[in-house]
Amino acid sequence: MVHDGGVSGIRLTEPAPAKINLALHVVGQRADGYHLLDMLVTFAAFGDRVSIAPAEADSLTLSGRFAAQLGDTPEGDNLVLKARDRLREALIERGIAAPPVHLHLEKNLPVASGIGGGSADAAATLRGLVRHWSAGIDRGLLDGIALGLGADVPMCLASRPLVARGIGEEIELRADVPALAMVLVNPLVGVSTPEIFRHLPDKHNPRLKVPKAGTAGPCWLGALQTMRNDLEAPAAALCPEIETVKQALAATGPVFVRMSGSGATCFGLYHSLEAAEQAARDLGAAHPGWFVVASAAFEGEDGHGAP
Repeated sequence: MVHDGGVSGIRLTEPAPAKINLALHVVGQRADGYHLLDMLVTFAAFGDRVSIAPAEADSLTLSGRFAAQLGDTPEGDNLVLKARDRLREALIERGIAAPPVHLHLEKNLPVASGIGGGSADAAATLRGLVRHWSAGIDRGLLDGIALGLGADVPMCLASRPLVARGIGEEIELRADVPALAMVLVNPLVGVSTPEIFRHLPDKHNPRLKVPKAGTAGPCWLGALQTMRNDLEAPAAALCPEIETVKQALAATGPVFVRMSGSGATCFGLYHSLEAAEQAARDLGAAHPGWFVVASAAFEGEDGHGAP
């Protein structure tokens, strides 16, 4: 992989929006060790970007604030390359051409930060390459490739507000979740997801209860208060900075604050983008060593909003 400022001959660019766990309930564990989760998920407009250009040979270049964190990743562990290779294999088996491509990843999200960066990158690669290769591929097959790359990838492939259950493969889109601006904050301190799960006091917690379809926005905000992130307490015990981040976010006047995923990124929800941007400016000035960004809700090509 090479660090590069961009891609010559770009044919298309696909967004890889940050995935935000508004709630995450750990409700069981399978015999194979996979944890069963109930999740309420949304997406921020801010995220990584995958650009694609035709090429004589496959290549991947990197740019962005957090590109250096991926510079030494073995090719076999890189989800962008895995997505390219598995989609190509499926297409070739069906007689569809998948010629070489130059992929460029603009890495704007911290790595391993609880907001689905790698999964979002893989999903963006799948979406972009399907368009670039003009591949008429069955959505069920594409979802299967996504799940094979990781439990979060099918959610990121959808990039819409949703409820996910199981290990993440049972997805229900929820267009009624209100679109609120947000601030994402990460103290840039590493936290181990496997270690967090090992410290969970209980792996069979109450299920997620979401409002019925068509519920108005204010009711969703009330419902969020009754939901949980079961990984937050063990994550904060391992990484005390998480509680510091939450307290700092709470002081900016959001309508809601929680940790996303396995952390250490926390989010605050705001009624306006202006309020979120002001909060981000204040937090960035007070904590220059943190990752702080304000974002609107992600809106995909069909215009559906996300909180």
